[in-house]
Amino acid sequence: MIKIQENDFFLEDEILNIKKKYSAIGAVSTFIGYVRKNNNSRNVISIELEVYKKMAYNSLENISLKAKKKWNLIDSLIIHRFGKLQINEKIVLVATFAQHRNDSFEACNFIMDYLKKDAPFWKKEFYKDSYKWLNNSKVKN
Repeated sequence: MIKIQENDFFLEDEILNIKKKYSAIGAVSTFIGYVRKNNNSRNVISIELEVYKKMAYNSLENISLKAKKKWNLIDSLIIHRFGKLQINEKIVLVATFAQHRNDSFEACNFIMDYLKKDAPFWKKEFYKDSYKWLNNSKVKN
């Protein structure tokens, strides 16, 4: 499942919604990314994420399908927020659901690496008296 939204999310509710659908889930791996106060030796005030929803949805759906083919996943969930976010607010949730932990761990890491490196979201960091558009991370797969 893919969700691209401005609103915050609640981890337990999101996991429970998927676990209700499947009785075979034995492992859930999650990653939550937050807005941090410091980045690249600068004090961050807030960030703003921009997205073309249709492009991002298609991109995230494709990476989810790749993960499902590569590992034995029952389901996956990606929630990515956009808009203006403050320090300590959640940005992203990746959750992978499998019978066994290794499939879940590896798929979660694979999807998160993709999000950091290639997902079509654009991030602007705001500082005390300036801002900067950031490039995607260089993550090794």
